This record gives sequence, structure tokens and C-alpha cells, in this order.
Amino acid sequence: MNNSVTNTARLLGAGLRALLVLTVVCGVLYPLAVTGVAQALFHSKANGSEITSDGKVVGSSLIGQQGYGLDYFQPRPANGLGENSVNTQYKLILSGATNRSGDNAELITWVKEAKAKVVKDNSTGDYKVRPSQVPADAVTSSGSGLDPDISPAYADLQVHRVAERNGLPVARVRKLVDQHTEGRTLGFMGEPRVNVLELNTALKDLAKG
Repeated sequence: MNNSVTNTARLLGAGLRALLVLTVVCGVLYPLAVTGVAQALFHSKANGSEITSDGKVVGSSLIGQQGYGLDYFQPRPANGLGENSVNTQYKLILSGATNRSGDNAELITWVKEAKAKVVKDNSTGDYKVRPSQVPADAVTSSGSGLDPDISPAYADLQVHRVAERNGLPVARVRKLVDQHTEGRTLGFMGEPRVNVLELNTALKDLAKG
């Protein structure tokens, strides 16, 4: 009987010691080590790939934003373009596609309306945009509805409007777009892209200068 109680107490003590050690190692030391390495080697990514302007965080390069005035480059439309769309304001609480097929009448109407608006907004002075020039990402959302990037073609389409509204030379604004155009990942994955938030932040600094 005494031996049984002694063995039980010994096993219980060993279990509690193991619990304490594992709690300290796995619950304290390991997370601190991983956090330290992430902050040292991947500081920006570890903190959400934040972008700052005038010393303030204005967003993440990984998440698209809506609400830009026509003085700035426009992002892709949020998911859906109508009142019943899935995500009309890039709200982070909701992400997803409209799930409408390519021949859906409502979707076709949205796309036509969006294309007409792109043509109207970006036709300035002697520069006229033709409907055939409007790329697909200018009138359709991404699968998540939170895409932070647009195609170089869509960015280039907006150059004249942005230059005129900010009193900047077209060539200077186009150069800014080129400077913020990223190629395919590893040279072969995905498509060339332009991060809208990064581009607009640089545009704001250029316009102030």
C-alpha cells in the first residue's frame, strides 16, 4: 500500500515537473525565440507589411483599399459592383467571390457599367480611352475581393488622369508607375503587378514635392 502511494506520488510529481518544463519551453521560450527571429529577419512582414506615410501607418501592402478620389490611382473593384455584392468596401470581416457565372445577366450589367465609368473617368483632354483598352481587372474583382494589386495596363490607363489632377507631367507619373511595377514572382509565377497603396503613397509624396 505504501509503495503504491509512493509510486503514485512520484509519477504525479514527475508529470507536474514535465508540465512545468514544457509550458516554459513551448509556451514562453519558443514563442519568444520565433518572434525574435521574425522581428530581426522579417520585421516588415512580421508586423503585417505595413506602409507608412507622414509617419503614420496607412495600411498593409497585402490588403486592398477602396475610397480613393480620382486624384489617385484606383484599385480593382470590390467583390461585385452592385448593392447585393459580397464585399463593396474591402471590409476585412468578409472575403469571397460573387459566385456569379460569366454569362450572368446581372454581372454583365455591372461590368458594362464599370467599363463605361472607367472610360469616362480616364478620358481627359486630348487623351481618350476606348472601351477596348479597359483591362479585365479594371472591371472585375479578385477571388478574395481584397486584391491590393492592379495590372500595369490598368495603372497605365490612369496615368493621364492622375497627372492632370495633380499638375504633374505625364512622363513623371508614368515613370512612377514603372518604378512600382513588380515582375512575375521568381520570374515565372503570376503576372506583373502594381501595388496600389504603395503607388498612391509615392504619388502623394511626389505631388507634395
